[in-house]
Amino acid sequence: MLRRTVLSALIAALALAPALAMAADTPGVTATEIKIGNTNPYSGPASAYGTIGKSIAAYFRMVNERGGINGRKVNFISYDDSYSPPKTVEMARKLVEQDQVLLLFQTLGTPSNTAIQKYMNQRKVPQLHVATGATKWNDPKHYKWTMGWQPNYQTEAKVYARHILQTKPDAKIGVLYQNDDYGKDYLKGFEDGLGDKARLIVAKASYEVSDPTVDSQIVQLQSSGANVFFNITTPKFAAQA
Repeated sequence: MLRRTVLSALIAALALAPALAMAADTPGVTATEIKIGNTNPYSGPASAYGTIGKSIAAYFRMVNERGGINGRKVNFISYDDSYSPPKTVEMARKLVEQDQVLLLFQTLGTPSNTAIQKYMNQRKVPQLHVATGATKWNDPKHYKWTMGWQPNYQTEAKVYARHILQTKPDAKIGVLYQNDDYGKDYLKGFEDGLGDKARLIVAKASYEVSDPTVDSQIVQLQSSGANVFFNITTPKFAAQA
């Protein structure tokens, strides 16, 4: 539902933007077409997220079947970055410099978007509604061409922390987290939410996105005596845990 809302918001913004009404020389916009770029992990350790890119493509197909945006059809160009930041950089440069898209929309992943943020802002190409809840996207002073959209990870984690404090105040918490900006951001919010009860965390274990499994981390957390498991992972590792 939230993703459909953000898609609808983008459509409304494009329909109302006065610049598009006479944007013959705007990159990514012609009298008949609007090019929108995207990167998603259709392969690799986070390939479960590829359904997001496929869903966005399906939505834009529906928009086109209904006449497009002010008569313009959306050309949604989405490339596989395998959840690898160097690959994201390569694909973003291709979208901007070769495909000449108007903007990037819903590029997925905290490390992936971090890798292209400076480039997108230097090129002054909008990096809109990034598909990540890291707190860093709320920085219009330094990165005015980048915009987040979802509740940030620290806010979400504080909600979970409050719930644990209310429902299991004597919890012994074991935390599994991804060792990157995503995992560390979420972990900080969780610890901040626990406040002076952060001592309830009896064990923390991290993993790399390139790891084949998190079996050893789960054994470590289990041996800590934890009776509450807080899981800060992407789909592959969530399923393993």
